[in-house]
Amino acid sequence: MSTKNIVLIGLLVLLLFVGFNACSSRNSMVVKQEGATAQWQQVEVAYQARMDKTKNLLEIVKGASNFEQKTLTDIVEARAKVGSIQIDPNNLTPEKLKEFQAAQDNLGGAIGRLMVISEQYPTLQSIQSWRDFQTQYEGMENRISTERRKFNEIVQDYNTYIRMFPRNIWAGIFNFTSKPYFDSKPGSEDAPDIKDMMK
Repeated sequence: MSTKNIVLIGLLVLLLFVGFNACSSRNSMVVKQEGATAQWQQVEVAYQARMDKTKNLLEIVKGASNFEQKTLTDIVEARAKVGSIQIDPNNLTPEKLKEFQAAQDNLGGAIGRLMVISEQYPTLQSIQSWRDFQTQYEGMENRISTERRKFNEIVQDYNTYIRMFPRNIWAGIFNFTSKPYFDSKPGSEDAPDIKDMMK
């Protein structure tokens, strides 16, 4: 076998290896990207459940006497803001995620203030549907936390995968970019001050 043939076979083997690596890497990136997109949908489902339940909460509170009007107004406004934000999971930028997270944090904070303020209103506490909502609300917040944690884990796996050599080369060629993470709310490392929540 001539040297020319050996070189050609060597080049062919190298091209096949590079082509296989590119196809394999791209397919894995698609799987991981779709996993992150699917988990984002789960995050939205958890937040939507809270938003739907908040509508019921508003009806419960409106039906009770002596409720805190400002807090109720805050919830209505925060819920409207959350409903106005639409995010495309395929175009999830840090700025869009921060806007989404800020609106959700605002709604969660308003509902949290109502939970604290409700302690001042025995009439509201005595309504069975309010007690049911309190239990459901705790479950909703736990689910949101779980889905956000899973999203961050899947995004970490995806981001790590596309940044490792030589996949980072294929990620650049095939236009796979890093996705942002959910951050903790500033000050969330501190215990909440009940007095501040009641203001």
